[in-house]
Amino acid sequence: MEITNVMEYEAVAKQKLPKMVFDYYASGAEDQWTLKENREAFSRILFRPRILIDVSRIDMTTTVLGFKISMPIMIAPTAMQKMAHPEGEYATARAASAAGTIMTLSSWATSSVEEVASTGPGIRFFQLYVYKDRNVVAQLVRRAERAGFKAIALTVDTPRLGRREADIKNRFTLPPFLTLKNFEGLDLGKMDKADDSGLASYVAGQIDRTLSWKDVKWLQTITTMPILVKGVLTAEDTRLAIQSGAAGIIVSNHGARQLDYVPATITALEEVVKAAQGRVPVFLDGGVRRGTDVFKALALGASGIFIGRPVVFSLAAAGEAGIRNVLQMLRDEFELTMALSGCTSLKEITRSHIVTEAERNRPVPRL
Repeated sequence: MEITNVMEYEAVAKQKLPKMVFDYYASGAEDQWTLKENREAFSRILFRPRILIDVSRIDMTTTVLGFKISMPIMIAPTAMQKMAHPEGEYATARAASAAGTIMTLSSWATSSVEEVASTGPGIRFFQLYVYKDRNVVAQLVRRAERAGFKAIALTVDTPRLGRREADIKNRFTLPPFLTLKNFEGLDLGKMDKADDSGLASYVAGQIDRTLSWKDVKWLQTITTMPILVKGVLTAEDTRLAIQSGAAGIIVSNHGARQLDYVPATITALEEVVKAAQGRVPVFLDGGVRRGTDVFKALALGASGIFIGRPVVFSLAAAGEAGIRNVLQMLRDEFELTMALSGCTSLKEITRSHIVTEAERNRPVPRL
């Protein structure tokens, strides 16, 4: 089957992967309302295209924390990628580098920071979970820094793991031939079988529930890497993140895998952008499947977006070539959306290029 859009990789991945693995990647928390909403909220935002503008040359380049990238489309951290394909995170790293964009490596990767660095040049961020044993955290952060990683994406929405019922039914656990490579030497690389989700039990045993804003400050004392706070959905937490020294914010609901019935990230985005007041860049992940989605996020004030599931599904379907194709399709669609909206650079994408459902429902004053 010829793949013509990002969504089509999901069905291919479903055919190829063991049920336990596909369900782990695909599912959300509890009723999966937010999982659906992450997508549907994009479809309620409509365009206000501007016409008769010279769009013969379009520049999609941007900078993120001072690093120049080819487009505002980056790779979010997704765990245990060797469950999807034997090359796992290696393939993802190479695809991101070839596309001239940023890859974020998960703490729970099946390849280590050193292994990913060995794939060649590339701008890479490291997603961090804070373990109860802070020596483990400090060691990991130092290793990422030594391996040339450029920023930390600190996940702040997971003091406990969300209730993912597919994982409970499947008794999800990391396949025995794989390990969480970053923790291998620390005896934290294996996941025990459990009566529910092996990952939920692992998180309950290892991840620090006392994590608070003071720890964001502590992290800055152990690394010179900038810290992105990942998992912010409110204005209040945006202000606290900035006060705590965050270099940027990722509006994220963890792919709808943590607290169900939180808003879609595209819905929460504007509140966060307004609270940030331009002091730090704001990024978004969750539900991005089209170039039109990327444009909508930028029109609402995001500096860039991250994709998660499309990466693991395309990796499962076609390895590195699949991820390259996803990045290329999103790039092509985004460029087309810019052209058809009358924008030739990212700074030309403005709030007036879109209209939200709330605005459509308001009576329009007659001009």
